Amino acid sequence: MDLYEEFINVSKTLNQQLAIVPVLYGSLGLEKVTQVDFSPQDIDILVPLAFLEEKWELLKDTMEQLNYTLVDVNEHEFIKNESKIGFAFIEDLVEFADVDYKSLKVFEESGAKYYLLTISDYLKVYTKSLQDGYRRTKNNNKDLHKLEILNRLLHDQTR
Repeated sequence: MDLYEEFINVSKTLNQQLAIVPVLYGSLGLEKVTQVDFSPQDIDILVPLAFLEEKWELLKDTMEQLNYTLVDVNEHEFIKNESKIGFAFIEDLVEFADVDYKSLKVFEESGAKYYLLTISDYLKVYTKSLQDGYRRTKNNNKDLHKLEILNRLLHDQTR
């Protein structure tokens, strides 16, 4: 199953059932924005914090309707066949990386609406994540490679 197609299917359901316009995040979002193959292993989705707290059961039930199984409640991670989806909250973009999530552009594809970060937003995110010891260890400095590509793309855009 193509991860991006699966994201579109999940987004469509989130749009319709929970009135959520999610953010495509992580390597899959970065790949969509840059058109560079980062071989994403999972789908990272940002949703409003309320859906990870007081409305968690609604999100969990919706994912279970899509045949996903909750595998890690702390990481809000679900799995179905080869597709793994992790949820985090959109509001963290401001605090974590100074990204204004309220100004993200809405994209629409196959009836699904979602947000994408820009290249400069991703630059902020990966710069910040490199300072995070957990991510640096967990990702074996893959973020450094992403940063190099983002800097080059941003440089090319401003020429």
